[in-house]
Amino acid sequence: MMFTVEQYEQLLAENKKLLAETQTLQNELRFLHEKVKYLLKQLFGSKSEKIDPNQLTLLLNGPELPAVNEEVLAEVEEVASAPRRAKRRPLADRLPDDLPVETVVIEPEEVLAHPEEYKKIGEETMVELDVEPPRFFKRLIIRPKYAKLADRRLPPVVAPAPKRIIENSFASAGLLTAILLGKYVDHLPLYRQEQIFKARHGVDLSRKTMCDWVWSIAYQLAMIYECLRHEIRSSGYIQADETPVSYQDPGTGKCGTGYLWTYLAMDRGVLFEWFPSRASDCLTRMLSKFKGQLQSDGYAAYDTFYAKPLNQKLRAGVDRAGCWAHARRKFYEAREESPLAAQVLADIQALYRVEAALRDQRADAGLRLATRQSESLPILRKIQDRLKAAATSHLPKSLTAKAIFYALGQWERLIVFTRHGHMEIDNNRVENAIRPTAVGKKNWLFFGSEKAGQSSAILYSLLESCRMLGINPQEYLLDVLPRLPTMTNQTAHLYTPAQWKAARVKAPALAMG
Repeated sequence: MMFTVEQYEQLLAENKKLLAETQTLQNELRFLHEKVKYLLKQLFGSKSEKIDPNQLTLLLNGPELPAVNEEVLAEVEEVASAPRRAKRRPLADRLPDDLPVETVVIEPEEVLAHPEEYKKIGEETMVELDVEPPRFFKRLIIRPKYAKLADRRLPPVVAPAPKRIIENSFASAGLLTAILLGKYVDHLPLYRQEQIFKARHGVDLSRKTMCDWVWSIAYQLAMIYECLRHEIRSSGYIQADETPVSYQDPGTGKCGTGYLWTYLAMDRGVLFEWFPSRASDCLTRMLSKFKGQLQSDGYAAYDTFYAKPLNQKLRAGVDRAGCWAHARRKFYEAREESPLAAQVLADIQALYRVEAALRDQRADAGLRLATRQSESLPILRKIQDRLKAAATSHLPKSLTAKAIFYALGQWERLIVFTRHGHMEIDNNRVENAIRPTAVGKKNWLFFGSEKAGQSSAILYSLLESCRMLGINPQEYLLDVLPRLPTMTNQTAHLYTPAQWKAARVKAPALAMG
């Protein structure tokens, strides 16, 4: 078959067009394949982001991948040689010294029968740990009345009634503490507590009554909550994040989605704020008076907040810092897609080894700053060079490209921690603070209404601050709740978890002095 020149050129053009379309379809197929693979891992795979050193070595030097820099492999081997987990401590070291001791002596039957025939020469001792289930009891508060003998016309004398924590309620500090810890620490919804109280103790407490009590306590604790806000805001370094929580939205036939915005300051505590939105306006109350370092992920609401005309002056006093855990996570998701992701993961591991060594030394801010300048900055420059060199060699929609562009887009914020010795390398502290709420919402599922979220935010803030500062939340509530009826805005600052702990530490020291 003979073709004219025009027909031949037309066929070449069509062939070129088909080849381009085929290449595009192959790229899209590859992208969709990786996306499906990623979604399957999210649904059924392990959520841990830990990487076995042998797995990382395989990713870096697999048969289908190019040879990897020996320096990178050396870093992986160094991680592989990390020491094993320490052995379990002896029982005596794991039990508190101040636990009550109950002694049980078991005498041999032969000795009991004829004690005069035996002489004690020693004893065998064993320890077991026991617990008594919680018990309900009624406390009768009796106030005797007295008449004065010398003048019976005077009114009777009676001691003033103690103030109730909740007016016209029979709930004691102990009962309220048990309910609050059950819901916000042990993640037991009120309906489950209602069932437990009835089935195990024969006490009939409706969930509605307990719900009213929880709201009343949160309303009274709001004074301390606002003092906690001031403590965190004045710390000069805040980690921020947010987590979604569903809430009942009557009239729509479904639940709405709100957010617990979370702010953490080292040695001060953590504060949750509830909003039925994820808009930048939610940041106003917390950040409108903040100056210092603000560390967060790359969520755009923080930039939007400071870009508003009313907030642009605030921006000068705030040093925005990024989070290496979020940047690492994106390379972790792309680790099987390209050798670059595995190489960057190895580089990031080197950064975290520097941080781990500083923690082991219990380094102060000065040493942390000097070490980061001398050891972490060279690693960061190597990562940046690697990412810039590879920025144009990956499909824009691939996981690797997304990880590269996220890291480069956040780069100036990702290196802020090297200029401040008191900062952390990532936002993991605030993510750990959010974790109890994530466990809790798997049990209680949603907030009862749009307005109910702030009550939970107040209680989570105080109880999670206790956990963060190593305070027994039961001791804290049992001490603070009875003070609420007489507490004022002028005295509430004394009972934030950090101030409460400081006072408890100071009191024994003064007594000894």
